[in-house]
Amino acid sequence: MSSRHIQYAADVESLPTTAWVVLGLLSFGRELSGYDLRKWAEASVRFFYGSPAMSQIYRELRRLEAQGYAVSRPAPPEEPRRKRLYRITPAGLDALAGWLREAPVEAPVLKHGVALRVWLGHLSDPATLRRTVLEHREFAQRMLDEVSAARAVAEHDPTWAYPAMIERWGERYWAAERDAADALLADLATLNQQPPATSPVP
Repeated sequence: MSSRHIQYAADVESLPTTAWVVLGLLSFGRELSGYDLRKWAEASVRFFYGSPAMSQIYRELRRLEAQGYAVSRPAPPEEPRRKRLYRITPAGLDALAGWLREAPVEAPVLKHGVALRVWLGHLSDPATLRRTVLEHREFAQRMLDEVSAARAVAEHDPTWAYPAMIERWGERYWAAERDAADALLADLATLNQQPPATSPVP
């Protein structure tokens, strides 16, 4: 195994996924500040992976610079705020491509707070359960509206063809989440029309 592959294998083990997310945001060829990276993550990545906090972004930028995967420079003096601009290096592009090609694919982790609350519905009441699911339905519709707006922006730039594709996937995902909430509301309504269960007489 070459020293390059040994280094890559070590990086896969040591770098958290958030570092690859930040490197991925830089891979579109633009020089970005930490604030820009946060805005880009909020406009795209959060719809399918979550958005790293500013503290996480700056921590990963320092790590990526230390490993030679990104470089930075001070922003021009005419910038209103003191900041640094970051760009990906050829080594960073190579490492990111290697991670995409070789790193194990993480299985999605579903932690659905609304489903947990309904699962414990025997300790709640119909009005509370309905309100919980309705709030989730509104959230899913809001996410659908926001990802649709992001997709409309991405489709105007040919370099964002793959982000636009994932945002179309996000539209289908959040529409399905909204529709699943509607089905759950219908199930709750049907259940609440039934007479309460009684324990068998011993």
